[in-house]
Amino acid sequence: MYSIDFYREEFLKYLDKNIAVKKPETLYEPMVYILGLGGKRLRPVLTLMTAEIFGTDYREALNAALAVEVFHNFSLVHDDIMDEAPLRRGKETVHEKWNVNTGILSGDVMLIIAYQLFENYKPETFQQLAKLFSKTAVEVCEGQQYDIDFETRDNVSIDEYIKMITCKTAVLVGASMKMGAIVANASKQDMQAIYEFGLNLGIAFQLKDDYLDAFGDEDTFGKQIGGDIIENKKTFLYLKAFETLDEEEKKQLLHLYSITPVNPENKINSVKEYMVNSGADNLTLKEIEAYTNKAFEVLNKLNIPENKKAALRVFGESLMGRTV
Repeated sequence: MYSIDFYREEFLKYLDKNIAVKKPETLYEPMVYILGLGGKRLRPVLTLMTAEIFGTDYREALNAALAVEVFHNFSLVHDDIMDEAPLRRGKETVHEKWNVNTGILSGDVMLIIAYQLFENYKPETFQQLAKLFSKTAVEVCEGQQYDIDFETRDNVSIDEYIKMITCKTAVLVGASMKMGAIVANASKQDMQAIYEFGLNLGIAFQLKDDYLDAFGDEDTFGKQIGGDIIENKKTFLYLKAFETLDEEEKKQLLHLYSITPVNPENKINSVKEYMVNSGADNLTLKEIEAYTNKAFEVLNKLNIPENKKAALRVFGESLMGRTV
């Protein structure tokens, strides 16, 4: 087993070698741009790490890892268009730097390229990877639609929200790990267990993302702080605050989520005040810890050495404590 930084660096070398601008430049430049903006590279690192956990050289999983990262960034390009987001990782979003039509088309070609990368594997492995990928891609789209629907609903439940982030974010984290297991030809039991580990870790990851969106630092987080509040997203923070407030405060919070003020800072600060006063901020941190621990419990099902389980725990703990 290597360090997380090692896997990340090896992946980035492979990314630079295999993703380049070609003609027409206006189609491929946005793809190279979004893939070059940085980010945590969480998903491809997990693919490479998982392959090695099950006894296969990480290099065998590089194409699967690249497919996961290309797909993830495709979804970001389209999400940013739908959210009208100005920033991604502290830089202009693709549709802001170019235009909406270019963003849509570049995103489309990224999805196709992601599928093409699986063609580098033998037929049986290709079939398993493509089947998992298709299932995951559908679930991600379902999660995005839930997210859009929730913006205009006042009665979103916490269970519905967890279902949404499971589809939109967590399934891809789980799939990233299962792809590494598929490449390594792990047992079906281990494939399912590592998927569950990634799924729970993915839920914790998204809850932490929601928390940082409200209470993070814009310079380190790389996105506009309060973006979810501006877009009236019913995050876990919002739902926990709403659940705890009295009737009058609930009305005021609902009102804030029904307006688009000229100065969004006032709205952001007011909503954050409700989140803090209700204790929703601390309850969210506890939920992040609970899902991380749930992921750790799954490790008991895995037929791998203890030192490899320890490496997965370290990775999970690093995500729980992140500021970016």
